[in-house]
Amino acid sequence: MSVDIRSHPLLEAWTDPRSGVVSYILKTDVAACRQSFYFTNLGMTDDGRYLWFYTFNPPSGSAESGRTLAVADLHEGVVRALPETQFRDASPYIDPETGDAYWAWDYSVWKRPAAADADVELVNAVPEEIHRHRYGKRLATHLTRSADGTAFLIDAAFGREWIVGLLPIDGGDFEVLQSFDRCYNHAQMSPTDPDLALIAQDWWFDVATGEPGHYENRIWLLRRGESATPVFDADYGKKLTHEWWDASGDSIWYIDYTAGTAKVDIATSQYKLVWPNEADPRSAKACHCHADATGRYLVADQGTYQWKDGLCRVRFRNLDTGKEVDIASHPPVPVGDTYGKYHVHPHPQFCARDRFICYTTTVWGGIDVAVTHVADLIDRTS
Repeated sequence: MSVDIRSHPLLEAWTDPRSGVVSYILKTDVAACRQSFYFTNLGMTDDGRYLWFYTFNPPSGSAESGRTLAVADLHEGVVRALPETQFRDASPYIDPETGDAYWAWDYSVWKRPAAADADVELVNAVPEEIHRHRYGKRLATHLTRSADGTAFLIDAAFGREWIVGLLPIDGGDFEVLQSFDRCYNHAQMSPTDPDLALIAQDWWFDVATGEPGHYENRIWLLRRGESATPVFDADYGKKLTHEWWDASGDSIWYIDYTAGTAKVDIATSQYKLVWPNEADPRSAKACHCHADATGRYLVADQGTYQWKDGLCRVRFRNLDTGKEVDIASHPPVPVGDTYGKYHVHPHPQFCARDRFICYTTTVWGGIDVAVTHVADLIDRTS
């Protein structure tokens, strides 16, 4: 059964006043705020039936802890709030075929199908001899599954130790890949190689003193049985962020804050600036970006990381033609401290086998989830 978002009773059309692009915003009151998934983890199933999203009710919770999941079943035409799915960080993973949701809390990964009468299941947990009851700020930044489907990649923060490892989905033993004394997070399994992971150095605060730590070389590769190695030298690597795997597994996309969106071949370390920032220093700069499976189309939220300055847009780029179009040309800044506390960025992503782009929108004055047609964007930029 296909989903027609143009006439769906759960979705309301909104047209960007500058570009004329139409998005469809989810109509629901299951929580005060509704937020799309972080761009590296897809929130919609391949068939377009289930649209999962984060929910929160200020001032409760934060981006680190306390948000819960809800799901829109676009076939049945219902939205279900699921308070039992409380998660840390941006950890939820949706099985693209079944629609089952997985999420991390404390030392465990849990699972819940989308059906109304489904039960919550414990998938697996990091053993006590590993976590030793230390405060777990994070079990996984955002869960990704190995290419062979057997395990989730974990990038846990336990006290002053950061551990990257594989947690089998069948309940098997947790496998430590490497332990670090500084922050590594945003770990993502290769989409094609079950033994290869992308990990990222990041800033952190010491759990005892509150002293800040900063990353020196952002993007690393970690292969099973080997130690992590940086993709770039530190002089270049220190200004990079918001990386994700290309669907081929042969390259990694990332944001160079000074230049734009780029791509690096992991075999040769050769990189290319694919979507340059605009030359005008007052213009919006790349913040988060995502590519379709072919690598021919990109979508990004552009502005500054501190959206509170009012500069933000969601923009589509056709690499075949070099043309661009705004999906949302000037979404308003979230009210109050919502932006910082819950990490509210548009975080656009291609989903449902690249038929749609899903993102977080603020055009109704709150925090909502929107979807738009990729085919329409390609037509406008061809």
